[in-house]
Amino acid sequence: MADAVIVVALLLVAASATAAVAARDPVRQALVLSVLGVVLAILFTVLQAPDVALSQLAVGSALTPLLLLLAVHKVRRRGRREGPRR
Repeated sequence: MADAVIVVALLLVAASATAAVAARDPVRQALVLSVLGVVLAILFTVLQAPDVALSQLAVGSALTPLLLLLAVHKVRRRGRREGPRR
């Protein structure tokens, strides 16, 4: 039973990592990266590593996507302000 849960969690990790790589829009990539962080936290919990799971939940699914979204927002805002380049 435990092996089946681990296999399902690993398949979810593989699917969400593939979706993060396949996404073309940076905002969508950040959101899928957040989902990947949650799935990895679930995998670490299943593997009985709750401290690693909590760290992954905080950093991988909250902080890193937030920083990426803020960077994308700032770059897009700066691009609109400067106008098109020739």
